[in-house]
Order: sequence, then C-alpha cells, then structure tokens
Amino acid sequence: MRMNAGATGVMECPEFDLRMTLESGQTFHWTPLEEGYTGCIGSESLFLRQQGELLHYRGIGEKGIRHYFALDHDLQAIRRSCAGHAAVHDAAMACRGLRIMRQPHWECLASFILSPMKQVAHIRQMSLALRRTYGQRLAGTPVPAFPSPEALASTSEEDLRKCGLGFRAKGLLGTARMIAEGRFDPSELVPMETAQARAALCTLPGIGRKVANCILLFAYERLEAVPVDVWIGRI
Repeated sequence: MRMNAGATGVMECPEFDLRMTLESGQTFHWTPLEEGYTGCIGSESLFLRQQGELLHYRGIGEKGIRHYFALDHDLQAIRRSCAGHAAVHDAAMACRGLRIMRQPHWECLASFILSPMKQVAHIRQMSLALRRTYGQRLAGTPVPAFPSPEALASTSEEDLRKCGLGFRAKGLLGTARMIAEGRFDPSELVPMETAQARAALCTLPGIGRKVANCILLFAYERLEAVPVDVWIGRI
C-alpha cells in the first residue's frame, strides 16, 4: 500500500516496545501491516515498524511520535522511585518497553466510554466500526480517523448500536452531544487538578471513576491516576 507523502525516517527508541505499547489496551485502532503497524494520531496517518532500538516511520514526524509515545519520560528516575517496593519494582521490570501514551483527548475519552464490561478485542471492534461508519478517510492508511463529537452527535442511539455498542451507545451519544453543543470542553481539563478533572469527567454520560482514571492516565498524562477494575479490586 502507498503511504502519504509525510515525513519518512528512522529514530532511536531505547527501552520502547512498539507491539507491547500498542496492544496494551490503551488504544484500539492500530492495525498490523508489513511487519509493523498502520493507524493515525488524530487525523494524521502513520506507519511504524520497529527493529531493535530503531523505529522506522512514515507519516507524522519524529517530534509528534515522541510526544504520542511519551518517549521523553525519564524511565530510570521512575524505576528508582519504586525501587523500595518489591512488587511494583518487579512489575516495572516485567513491563520494560511499555509506555503510557499521550492520546488525543476526545478520541481517548470516547474510546473508554466503550470499555465497560468488554475485553480489548471487543473494544477494538467497536472503535473500528465507528471509524469506518462515521470517521474521516485518510490518505495512507486503511484506518479512518476517529469520528468527531459533531459526527456522532448527529446520529441516534439506534444508529450507534448498529456498530455493536450495546448499552454504551447511550453514554457515547450523550457525551458527544454535550461536547458538540459546547456544554463540555475536553481541553478545559488540562489545567485542572486531577481530582477536579476526574469529577468533571464523571459528570458525562457513560463515565464512572474507573473510566475517568483511564482517560486521565492515557490522554492527560496524569500518572497518579490509577484505574481499578473489579479484578484489581479483588486483588
């Protein structure tokens, strides 16, 4: 397939595992292609392929990739901070290469409204169905952009259920309409304290504390936000 005429290059990516990061359940649209992955960041298409500590890319430039995958995080400092806690240290070492991403706010928010009571594969199916039905087609990738709040706000709950959303359709539609009508702005969470931002997210249809923490962690870089589902709760 032919990629778009964006940036093409190779960048160093020490302590980074592309497959582990993209398949970790933070994001749901990246698609295997040519020993790598194709997808998009917002409305910009991108192809990525890793060889050891080198990351080959076509599409978005190196600066955007580094930001998206948080390759500027000081991993040594993070590991030192948990060295005194054996379980946390062992977990950090077992997951070396996994990065906490900085995703587009709306895309991440909407994606995690789809997540309750669903495994990653099912969330991916719903996300791709929404993209194919309502998202913008992009040059250079078969993966469309995630549909805008306005695009989803103009649909109906019945329409969204056809994408396999089930009861989640109501929450996604309600949130999309609040944003499209100017009653909620995801960018306004950026300067807020984490507790305040979490409370604001929980006012949206389809979002509870666990989903809010996922959004804060994966879109707003609130590393202190810890999503706790029923399984973690039991542990």
